Amino acid sequence: MAGCMLYPNRTSQAFAYVGYNGQDFLSFDTENVTWTLSQDTKLSRYVQSFLQNYTALNELVEIIFNDTCVDEMEMFLHYGRAAVERQELPVATVFARTPSLDQLLLVCHVTGFYPRPISVAWLRDGQEVPPGPALNTSTILPNADLTYQLRSVLAVAPRDGHSYVCRVRHHSLGTRSLLIPWASACFPGNSEVVLITGLMAGLLAAMAIAAISVLWVWRQRKHQQMEESESRNSILSKEA
Repeated sequence: MAGCMLYPNRTSQAFAYVGYNGQDFLSFDTENVTWTLSQDTKLSRYVQSFLQNYTALNELVEIIFNDTCVDEMEMFLHYGRAAVERQELPVATVFARTPSLDQLLLVCHVTGFYPRPISVAWLRDGQEVPPGPALNTSTILPNADLTYQLRSVLAVAPRDGHSYVCRVRHHSLGTRSLLIPWASACFPGNSEVVLITGLMAGLLAAMAIAAISVLWVWRQRKHQQMEESESRNSILSKEA
């Protein structure tokens, strides 16, 4: 494994590592142009001696990683800066699932963010919920538009009376945090209350619409009857 690192102050550092049978074997000191043992064995000493005496190879490696690699990286950064510095804000939603009568799953789905690193946590009454069997956060998955997504699921009791907030921290947000509360979590028996309230609101709305429709039809018919009556009276007057 070999390459170079470019730091914000424009300094750079090259590296080269050699592995053998899944273990570190040798490393190349690009500043002193020497090979260093990662394990002291007969084979590693032999390879070190061979490479150290291969002057042309050492000079080539030094030029490639100290000069060429840095120049190429600066070129990539110049022409690909928009991709390197791309930032997309996360979009988060919170919803609930009820796999059983005694368990409620709060789901925080976060998507559309870039770059990949992100922090998602649940707050119970303002305090972060520690890792445990009740908390399950998925791995970060890619989206088709090259952004990312994940979801965090917290298992709670349906009537525990606590308030819950999903907190998202991401580089695109700067020092701010995205806070998405589960609005009905702080009301005991919230699931039933929300369901009944929704049904009642829907029923009242339907009744109101029906009443308005009946009133409109009645007025239309009344208006039509008045017009027909006036028309008959006009005809009778003319005949008289």
